[in-house]
Amino acid sequence: MPKITIAQNILAANDIIAQDIHQLLTIRGIRTINMMSSPGAGKTTLLERTIERLRGQLEVGVIEGDIETGNDAERIEAAGAETVQINTQGACHLEAHMVQDALKEMNLTGMRLLFIENIGNLVCPAAWDLGEDIRIVIASTTEGDDKPAKYPQMFAISQIMVVNKIDLLPYVDYSLEKVRRQALAINPNLRIFEVSCRTGDGLDAWCEWLSAFINGTT
Repeated sequence: MPKITIAQNILAANDIIAQDIHQLLTIRGIRTINMMSSPGAGKTTLLERTIERLRGQLEVGVIEGDIETGNDAERIEAAGAETVQINTQGACHLEAHMVQDALKEMNLTGMRLLFIENIGNLVCPAAWDLGEDIRIVIASTTEGDDKPAKYPQMFAISQIMVVNKIDLLPYVDYSLEKVRRQALAINPNLRIFEVSCRTGDGLDAWCEWLSAFINGTT
């Protein structure tokens, strides 16, 4: 019982900070997306392709979460977005106070869209509010088509699911129909995009949705 109380207290404190973050970003007119997935699903590559397509249309910022290294932040900066790296030194998720500290290092002037790339994990990040407007879970065809059934909480709390690496469908044992069915059984309101960062398939629809999301027309 004491462990449950401690966990509740920690989450309550996190939620207060998350509310402050959301208020700050809303006042500045910045829409914020918390991106979550298992390791290797392609979050960083999807961000690269998205930033490249939106370049010149709007200012994008990225908070990069990793256990170690700044490799992904370097990739995102090269794609053209202001980036701040968070290294959790072993923690399996980002927390609101980490995001709050990262925001102090960013120039938010003119920014319209902020991505928070969470730690690769389909369990822990689902429990932590980071002050985002929306949560996106990225699945990939290389990781098996049973992820919604195995990790239902992640799909229940997300508003968008992106199925990545669809160019590999001919070479892997993966059923898009099964994934859609499982995910929608958990969350009937989940919106689903199917993309390939390698070929570009589906990225136009994804970026069109992002533009509508930023403008409040989704």
